[in-house]
Amino acid sequence: MRNIGNMMKQAQDMQKKMEAMQDELNQTEITGQSGAGMVTVTVTGKGEVRNISIDDSLMSEEKEILEDLIVAGFNDAKTKADAHIAEETQKIMGGLNLPAGFKLPF
Repeated sequence: MRNIGNMMKQAQDMQKKMEAMQDELNQTEITGQSGAGMVTVTVTGKGEVRNISIDDSLMSEEKEILEDLIVAGFNDAKTKADAHIAEETQKIMGGLNLPAGFKLPF
């Protein structure tokens, strides 16, 4: 019975840590770039776009080029955000022995 009590306490502690991490991710901003920094996209840790910056020199380019650079900048930011989430989750879950390849639903 004692092990179950410890497991319940650990689960509650883990839930609190995960909630704190979710709050932190809402505040964390990560910037991705494309076109050698001519386009920057800033997203939150949850992937919400906060800002897009486009160098003035790109305004004379074709629309499709600019669209591709924006998408590439967003994808770079999202990749960095995903890596940040994985790192933070690993810190929280470090004490648990989860099966290889186990992923949480967020």
